[in-house]
Amino acid sequence: MLMKKPTINDVARAANVSKRTVSRVLNDSASVGEETRKLIQKIIADLNYQPDKQARGLASSRSYFIGIIYDNPDALYIDQVQRGLLDVCSRQGYELVVHPCKYDSPTLVEDCLAFVGRSKLDGVIVLPPVSESKVLAAALRDEGTPYVRMASLDLDDHTNIVVSDDRTGVRQMAAHLVGLGHRDIGFITGPMHYHSSTERFEGFCGALKDLGLPIPEGRIKHGKNNYQSGLECARALLAGEGRPTAIFANTDEMAAAVLKVAHELGIKVPEELSVCGFDDNILASRIIPALTTIRRPVTDMAGLAAQKIISAIENKDEKITRVNYIVQPSLIIRDSTSQRLGTEQ
Repeated sequence: MLMKKPTINDVARAANVSKRTVSRVLNDSASVGEETRKLIQKIIADLNYQPDKQARGLASSRSYFIGIIYDNPDALYIDQVQRGLLDVCSRQGYELVVHPCKYDSPTLVEDCLAFVGRSKLDGVIVLPPVSESKVLAAALRDEGTPYVRMASLDLDDHTNIVVSDDRTGVRQMAAHLVGLGHRDIGFITGPMHYHSSTERFEGFCGALKDLGLPIPEGRIKHGKNNYQSGLECARALLAGEGRPTAIFANTDEMAAAVLKVAHELGIKVPEELSVCGFDDNILASRIIPALTTIRRPVTDMAGLAAQKIISAIENKDEKITRVNYIVQPSLIIRDSTSQRLGTEQ
């Protein structure tokens, strides 16, 4: 016989208080006396009561829904973000509601605000490239909607953003390739109207310039952060005899496309061509050869963003909300890069 699941009414009855008083304790309200609070907390523990959202919302206007706003074709990236968010949100009793959108849409702001209202969200987490929209951020502030932006540039107050220091990350890759003896290096960019693309492009090219190896214009091809554009850029870079000895792509997806083209052309990786990317998504370690890349700690960023947004929703003055907002990417060396033939370490 199944045991009846305890309810907020059971807790209130055992404590001889109202449901609203129990709800205030569940929501950490300061309006409940310490003795009453301890009694209610003991009864909750004794009964193994698990509050539902309706009960928690009695003393507040919260829905316990947090939105994710994104325009990113990389399903692996979205999966990493959701894993990081859910790890925090599920423990705090919040649910996620996703909203794919078009960053370049003239109705971006209106569509996102309608999503917030329609879903009765307590707050939103905005992913790149949508997070780069100053207009959307301003509109969310004007509406009084708590938000956190994930980005590769410090674009906002530190309570509202989590930043991946992409510029520093790609400098590690530049040093790695030069350390392997590569002097003729190609670069496949992402869309240059994205801050993430310009941060990586300027960071990588700046690091090579500092090392006395500026990239010629002909070694730069502009991609769209997807596999198809990676194929097109790789074919342009690898056509003919005077090809580069290494190619760095703005994303792992485009780097995988470079590996495909190299295979089609009979170019051995890494013996004849070193290939590297950025993100360290789940495929980077599973393709052959395994991809050297910059690991952007997306899951950690998402977890930090979740902590920030919940702190903002619940008006908690926590250190993590105010201070911790920058994460550092790291170089992951695998099989797709090696010392250039004819050089010595």
